[in-house]
Amino acid sequence: MVAGKTSKESHCRSEKDRQRGDINRNTCRGDRVYMEDYICRGDRVYMEDYICRGDRVYMEDYICRGDRVYMEDYICRGDRAGRPYRMIVLAFLLIQSTFLIGQDLTPVKNEAFTQGEFLKYRVYYDSYVTGKVTAGIATAEVKFDLEEVNGRQTYHLVGKGKTRGAFNLFFKVNDRFESFIDKELLVPWKFIRRTKEGDYEYDDDVKFNQFTGTYSSTRKNKSMPRGTQDLISALYAARTYDLSNALPGDNFPITFLLDDSIYVSAILYMGKDDVVTDLGTFRCLRFQPMVISGNVFSQPYPMDVWITDDKNHIPLLIKSAVIIGSIKMELMEYKGLANPMTSMIKPPKRKRSKKKRKN
Repeated sequence: MVAGKTSKESHCRSEKDRQRGDINRNTCRGDRVYMEDYICRGDRVYMEDYICRGDRVYMEDYICRGDRVYMEDYICRGDRAGRPYRMIVLAFLLIQSTFLIGQDLTPVKNEAFTQGEFLKYRVYYDSYVTGKVTAGIATAEVKFDLEEVNGRQTYHLVGKGKTRGAFNLFFKVNDRFESFIDKELLVPWKFIRRTKEGDYEYDDDVKFNQFTGTYSSTRKNKSMPRGTQDLISALYAARTYDLSNALPGDNFPITFLLDDSIYVSAILYMGKDDVVTDLGTFRCLRFQPMVISGNVFSQPYPMDVWITDDKNHIPLLIKSAVIIGSIKMELMEYKGLANPMTSMIKPPKRKRSKKKRKN
């Protein structure tokens, strides 16, 4: 199904598909259409119909015969101006989820981050007409103190995103995510989400049992593949992976838990680039994450994401082109790193101070 279109009835692509899975009709309740159509191929269910209420997509009642839901297209009509900000922050979290499918519960060697690490990002609109206009600030932090959850020592991770200045007048964002990940296994045991975006609010508390492959959230108790990550834990767990053998064109799967569903998407590795930022020039690895397509993003890979080509693997820059200019999320401050920033090629240019004229 092509994003942007709905159907009154699900269609089976072959008689074989029809025999494998149940095809349900859409149910209309008032002015909302609840799509519950699925296409079953083998032991996997591919969902190609979704729900749109106002400016948001609501995913409901997924069928999974293989522990995973494969998402291909998403529909949303009436998107607001705040969606690009929301999506670019989401891409920041997703890009680090590479290689996490089927992760075994074995000790992970972590040289990428440590307690006390702090990363700060500027989210801004950039064009030749306006220059750089700041929309918000995002931070990612590893708290100094370890915390015990389910009898395990965990890192306490905190991610925040907040709009600033005039941007608050038409779409205000104030998000906070917390994850408690096993210090040895680098999988989450607890996840906290507090989301405020315009008139939309969503809170969730998730407890994971990685040994039994189950989780309980504010709304549901469900099974999951062992080693499943949340959005924040994925950011840090994937930073420990060795990307030295990745080749341009490699397509890596992503798996993560969001809103009581296990999602599978993909990331395309594009190669190495030198990236110039206000912090200096860095050697980077470039990726393109597949994100939700709709009125804001018409292509499945609409963003470029650069991470530092060193032991830290820090997301340095995210860029998404729009009609005029681009939306960017750029690292503006870092401290408490586990390793020197060896990917830096050139330090930032010093700003020239204006000399006062002598009278």
